[in-house]
Amino acid sequence: MYWEDTFRSWAKPPGETEQAKCDNAVRAVRKAIDASLVLQSRKINVFAQGSYCNRTNVRQDSDVDICILCADVCFVDYSMSEGLTDADVGLVDHPYKYAEFKSDVGQALRSYFGSSQVVQGHKAFDIHENSYRVDADAVACFEYRRYHRRNDGTVYFYSGTQFLPDNGGRIINWPQQNYDNGVAKNTATSQRFKAVVRILKHLRNKMADENIAVAVPIPSFLIECLVWNVPSEGFGHDTYTADVRWALAHLFNNTRQLESCSEWGEINELKYLFRSSQAWNMEQAHAFVDAAWNYLGFD
Repeated sequence: MYWEDTFRSWAKPPGETEQAKCDNAVRAVRKAIDASLVLQSRKINVFAQGSYCNRTNVRQDSDVDICILCADVCFVDYSMSEGLTDADVGLVDHPYKYAEFKSDVGQALRSYFGSSQVVQGHKAFDIHENSYRVDADAVACFEYRRYHRRNDGTVYFYSGTQFLPDNGGRIINWPQQNYDNGVAKNTATSQRFKAVVRILKHLRNKMADENIAVAVPIPSFLIECLVWNVPSEGFGHDTYTADVRWALAHLFNNTRQLESCSEWGEINELKYLFRSSQAWNMEQAHAFVDAAWNYLGFD
């Protein structure tokens, strides 16, 4: 099979019709939150995040991740700020708790879309698609702040999002940093970064459809992060085939042992890619890259 023609097709961003349906899903969730009398008194921002926002989604993964962020309350992390406290940064305990906010969001979504169209999971509310919009996963979040102290004593923080799954734990995301860094790298690589991400996502889906086991557990975001860690000089060859080959070779060589990739980060560069807190590990990434190389028939 001559892969270049396929890669050129896979590299393209979503078409206008698909993009419009994604936009409609975000707009509908925003209307649902705005219509809630309970939530009107809260400072809430509704926005797309993940691959749709980053324009790296592919057709088989076209559901929209939507963040419903309440900025009235924040989770804080002082672990990197040498003993900083709420009082030091002017924060006080807020009576509005996360469980109450998630309940209010669920009620708003069910009132607007209808109970049969909204399914509550441990993490997100699944809002079923229709002819007008794609399927959406809406997550209720509070702001997350990671505080730091500079050498001169001044304080700053990185702002992300955090939510608490019903089955325990916490999940922290950095949607704005993911977006900003992805745009910057895409510009630096003459739009090839996101093109290669889309190609490898399509490839992963094709391999999974053909029951290649190592492709099945590889999430979309991991693929984006792996390509993020490919140096910019690896992009911009005469063909997409050469870009993909260079990227896979780099990833294969550097995921054979942890010493080579222990400092790799997610696209946001605020979280390590291969640490125990992740839902994946280096060995899974290496196995996928190895299988992808062989599937494509590269020498």
